[in-house]
Amino acid sequence: MRNLHTTDVMLHGTADEVRRESLLGILAAGDGGPGQSLCLGLGLVWPLNHGSIVACPDDGGRGAERECTRAVSRKGGGMNQLAIISAFLGGAKNRYMTYQADRTLDEKFRLASAVDGIAGLELCYPADFQDVSRLKELLKHYGFKVPAVNFRSRRDDKWWRGSFTSASAAERGEFVDEVKRAMDAAGELNCPRITTCPLNDGTDHLFEMDYVQAYDAAVECFSVVCAHNPQVQVCIEYKESDPRARCLFGTAAEAASFCQIANIDNLGVTLDIGHALCAGERPAQSVALLAKAKRLFYVHLNDNDGRWDWDMLPGAYHLWEFAELFYCLRELGYRDDWYAFDVFPKEIDTVETFKAAVALTRKLEAIADRIDRDTMKVLLRERNPARTLPYLYSLL
Repeated sequence: MRNLHTTDVMLHGTADEVRRESLLGILAAGDGGPGQSLCLGLGLVWPLNHGSIVACPDDGGRGAERECTRAVSRKGGGMNQLAIISAFLGGAKNRYMTYQADRTLDEKFRLASAVDGIAGLELCYPADFQDVSRLKELLKHYGFKVPAVNFRSRRDDKWWRGSFTSASAAERGEFVDEVKRAMDAAGELNCPRITTCPLNDGTDHLFEMDYVQAYDAAVECFSVVCAHNPQVQVCIEYKESDPRARCLFGTAAEAASFCQIANIDNLGVTLDIGHALCAGERPAQSVALLAKAKRLFYVHLNDNDGRWDWDMLPGAYHLWEFAELFYCLRELGYRDDWYAFDVFPKEIDTVETFKAAVALTRKLEAIADRIDRDTMKVLLRERNPARTLPYLYSLL
């Protein structure tokens, strides 16, 4: 171990650059390497393969601190920005309890503005578009971007037996017309995509749906919708169940297969991490599948225990799944884009909840950024958990 004064090195650029350039002399001298550390003074030790922001307090006992920072970046691109789905800033309730009262659009924006690190809001259609002029004023005032418009394909007063799979041609036509209006609204806000989670398109019982007819109807509807504006991505957010016992698009493979059948360039998938976990998926594998199919358009972040879609804070249950997820997203080129929080505050303060979501997400990304690509390539070839797991835990 080498004692390093803060003036010896400043960490800038990617973790690879730090390792190969800034610390090249130390590594060549044999004073550092995988699993070894630098002593940063005052008892602080920093592994050489770390890449997040660190403080290096060592000024001879005078108590001053100097930051040794690097720009957190992805391979060939920048950090993904963070947004909140607007519905989670409003009333919080489930089938049994009401935790927080409904809030106006102004109140939702005010809450979001109190969360450092939030750059945008995923707006819900039609709820957030009742007064478009006021919506634009709020977006300008708070400086928020709109990464996606969340089209609600389940409603209290209609589409009870599905929207784009409804047996009624009139209802399917109504769905298409409303999605077109949502796409137009997205275009007005310079929003690149709409996303929809078709929870009520599916079945409760066997022999309830003609599946072939349902898929045909879905292809027909999405073909018309996507053709309305090929510059706006249309994203299907899959989920295995709720409120239907079995949703039509329940897994990454089902959603990707449907997109391939439809063969429409601007039709893709929103990967909701909690939904993937409930479907028994490994999110990183889902990323790989969707990316290979060229259908990974957007990502929602949350966590759960694998038994129900609880919309918990990222990393609440699945630390290493998130590390693997962020590592794979980086490697597969999902960068300079967005993550949206699909997190349910329940009885906890809303602002405090999303501040924690931001901090946890950036921490999990930092862990993933510490993974050395060359080292991981070797470990993946070896497929030896007795080597891989100690390496991963050395990054914490």
